[in-house]
Amino acid sequence: MLLEQLSGNLLQGLVLGAVYGMATMGLSLIFGVLQVVNVGHGAFIMVGSFTALMMFQGMGIPPVFAIPVAMLIGMGLGMLFYYGAMKPLVSPSGSGIRKMSPKVLGMAGGGFVGMLILMWIGSGLFKLNVAIYIFVGIIFIYGFFLYIYGGRRQDKAPELATLLVTFSLGVILEEVVKQIFTSESRGYNWDIGKLDVGITVFPYPKLLAAFGSMMIAILLYLWFKKTRAGMAMRSVVEDDVGARVCGVDVDWQYALSFSLGIGLTVTSGVLLTMFIPVGINPYMGGPYTLKAFVIAVLGGLASPYAAFFGGVVFGLLENGSYTLFANIPGVEPFAMTRFFSFVMLLVILLIRPTGLLRAK
Repeated sequence: MLLEQLSGNLLQGLVLGAVYGMATMGLSLIFGVLQVVNVGHGAFIMVGSFTALMMFQGMGIPPVFAIPVAMLIGMGLGMLFYYGAMKPLVSPSGSGIRKMSPKVLGMAGGGFVGMLILMWIGSGLFKLNVAIYIFVGIIFIYGFFLYIYGGRRQDKAPELATLLVTFSLGVILEEVVKQIFTSESRGYNWDIGKLDVGITVFPYPKLLAAFGSMMIAILLYLWFKKTRAGMAMRSVVEDDVGARVCGVDVDWQYALSFSLGIGLTVTSGVLLTMFIPVGINPYMGGPYTLKAFVIAVLGGLASPYAAFFGGVVFGLLENGSYTLFANIPGVEPFAMTRFFSFVMLLVILLIRPTGLLRAK
C-alpha cells in the first residue's frame, strides 16, 4: 500500500518538477548572463498567474492559450525594467551627468502633462485604477532622473544594488496588483477530464502544464544551440569582454536575456496555475521564490537547463518525502517536507558545490 502510494506521488512529483524547473529557468538565465539575483522572482510568477486568471474568468479563454500572452507581457516588463532600472547598474557605458537644456526640460514637462491628460481621458473610457496613475507617474519621474544622473557609469554597481532593485521591482508589482485586484485569494476551475494510470490520477491541466514546460525548455535549448542570437548570448555568458571584442552587442544581449528571463518567469506563473489553480493573490510569490533559489542552486545556478533538471529532482524529493512523512505518527508532513528538501540541498552542495550539473 505504502509503495503504491509512494509510486503515485513520485509520478505526481515528476510532473510538478517539470513545472518547477520551468519556473526557475528565468532566474538562472538572468543570473548566468547578468550575474543578477532576481529577488523579485515570485512577483513575476504572480503576474503570470493573474494573466491566466483574468483571461479565463474575464474572457473565457483557457489558461493554455494564456502562455504566449504571458510571455509577451513578461518580455515587455523585462525590457521596461531593464532599461528603466537595471541597465545603469549592470551595463557601464560612459561617464558624466547629462546637461539639461531648456528644450529638453520643456519636452519632459510637456510629456508629463500630456501623459496625465491622456490618463484622465482614459480613466473615463477604461476605468483605470488610481494605482495605475501612481505607477506610471513613478516610472516617468524615475526615468527622467535616470536620464539625467544614471546610465553613464564607468563601473558596474555593487551586487547588493541589483539585489535591492529586483526586490523593489517585486514589491512595486505586488502593490500595484493589490490595488487593482485587492489582496483576496482567487482561483478558477478548468475541468477538462482526468487520466487514470492505475497508481494515481492526473488531471489533464496538470499534464498540459508539464508538457508545456518541457516544450518551452526544448525550444529554449534549440534557440541557444542552433541560432546566432543564442550563440551570441552564450558568448556573453562565457566572457562578456571577449564577446564585445568579437563584435557582439553585449548591451543588447543583457537587455534580451533579462527580458527573456522575465518572460519565462511570467509564463511559468500560467503553468503553475494550471497545476495549482487556487490561492492566486498578490503575495503568492514568496514560497515560489524560496523554492526557485533552492532549485537553481541544486541544479547549477548559472544554467537554465540545470535549473530544469534541479526542478525535476526537487519535485521528486518534495512529493516522495511527503508520502513518507505522512505515514509517521505525530509528524507534520508539510513542514518536514520543507525541512527534508533543505537538508538534501545541503548534502548535495557538500558533495557537488557547483550543483548537480556544472555545464552552462
